[in-house]
Amino acid sequence: MTNTGRAPTFYRVDVAEQPVEVQVGERVIHVSSPSRETFAPHAGAAAVTKLEVVEYYVAVGEQILRATHERPTTLERWPKGVFEGAKLATRMDNRGDAFYQKRIPQGAPDWVQTARITFPSGRTADEVCPTEPAVLAWAAQMGTITFHPWPVRRHDVDHPDELRLDLDPQPGTDFRDAAVVAGELRGLLDELGLVGFPKTSGGRGLHIYVRVEPRWTFTDLRHAAIATGRELERRMPGRVTTKWWKEERGNTVFVDYNQNARDRTIACAYSLRPRPGAPVSTPLTWDEVGAADPADCTLRTVPALVASRGDPHAAIDGTAHGIETLLEWYERDEREHGLGDMPYPPDYPKMPGEPKRVQPSRARRLTSENT
Repeated sequence: MTNTGRAPTFYRVDVAEQPVEVQVGERVIHVSSPSRETFAPHAGAAAVTKLEVVEYYVAVGEQILRATHERPTTLERWPKGVFEGAKLATRMDNRGDAFYQKRIPQGAPDWVQTARITFPSGRTADEVCPTEPAVLAWAAQMGTITFHPWPVRRHDVDHPDELRLDLDPQPGTDFRDAAVVAGELRGLLDELGLVGFPKTSGGRGLHIYVRVEPRWTFTDLRHAAIATGRELERRMPGRVTTKWWKEERGNTVFVDYNQNARDRTIACAYSLRPRPGAPVSTPLTWDEVGAADPADCTLRTVPALVASRGDPHAAIDGTAHGIETLLEWYERDEREHGLGDMPYPPDYPKMPGEPKRVQPSRARRLTSENT
């Protein structure tokens, strides 16, 4: 699919609640309930319909396929739309108005391909593996709002090719704080000879992706993210943290290293986010980061933005880096400073080298009670 700067052509066969046909390359996507409200009216703007969501993913098909191509991808589905009070089922609670689809839905077209992945528990799943823009439009018709690709390609699902650095502003900080940290991170990456590609999270944070050679494990990539976060802590004391427990973070920007653990995924570039106004996780140039306002990046503005200035992630597939220096830093911190591994997410099995997975205040209370 080539971006010509023109709006895509849609073929609508009826009005009202009759299904609508949307042409995507050689495929025809049948969109049921096209006028169903997916995002409520927001800040004076009209509601976003299900058909508009499908049309959006067709409009950015080339760009979002770059982020998902041949990657096992979890679908975040909101079949009832995004509404106030809606509950997203978590990995630990399968009940909700929305849910994560980790296995290909029943009845998927035969041209929707899959990739088999293994969870930390050892269980496996055949996840949707996008190979063409029509797959993304089909998933949107199925109520998918956000795409969560793994940092691997289907030909080698055990060796990530992407280091994902998630800058998450904590209470008392905001996107501007994350942008300042991103500027320091850019300088750090430059020193290492690594090229980072920033994007908004679709909320208050920033994500920076670094493509790497697929020679390391998920554990290695996670250690590289920890090492990066610790170096940022040294360079920006009091403004950056890698502390896993929220009670220890304070008013800082958290480097969420666990986004690089197996089965942890981030909303990809050009994904919608299930928040008021239909925001988009939007790629930025480094020069845009400091002045960007994530609220300006929505379903209704991003296609025109891409048409006018292109895709800042267009060159992301052009290089792959080594992470040897970051792994050396991790080992140095462990050897010289006693800084070993850090806690994994709560739903993980106990991992080798992991410290006690207990909240610090609770650990102190238990210690006090036992003395």
